[in-house]
Amino acid sequence: MTEQLKEIAMRLKTLRQIMDVEEGEMAEVCGVDAETYRAYERGEKDFSFSFIYNAANRLGVDVVDLMSGDSPKLSSMCVVRKGKGFKINRRAAYDYQHIAYTFRGKKVEPFVVTVEPKPDEEKPTLHAHEGQELNFVVEGTMEFYLGSTVTVLEQGDSVYFNSGIPHAMRALNGEKVQFLAVVMGDMK
Repeated sequence: MTEQLKEIAMRLKTLRQIMDVEEGEMAEVCGVDAETYRAYERGEKDFSFSFIYNAANRLGVDVVDLMSGDSPKLSSMCVVRKGKGFKINRRAAYDYQHIAYTFRGKKVEPFVVTVEPKPDEEKPTLHAHEGQELNFVVEGTMEFYLGSTVTVLEQGDSVYFNSGIPHAMRALNGEKVQFLAVVMGDMK
């Protein structure tokens, strides 16, 4: 268990308690069973982005609040230099860089995501979160999974989808893939 994982777990539990949300409700919102949710709060299980996104949404905080404990402060403009986004390395082979992490009141969560190839991986684990998402491939080729549909996307291709449907990406051709992911909350 890493120090960062323990800190995120502590913030998750503390915010849930402050907001007076039951563990069972959080488990349901995050798409896991109650025991798995408790393991997250104890810092025994690594977080997927979907889990963090769903938890932050339910608790009414920014994703960065949960990840870093530091609330965004800017409200007119946020400049993030190349390679300087807030790093979120929560899953093996996936590297997220939040590229608007200092902007308060965002309507979307924009990330540059790099997925390293995993030769032994046949199908990645699918995750879901409410809302919609746009992925634009900047470099490389990937398989994009949405439910039972698999689509190959290459540099310059994009996909816009209902992120409530379980989804994942996998790098192809033994090379990393990098894409811009723009996650939008539920548009009800």
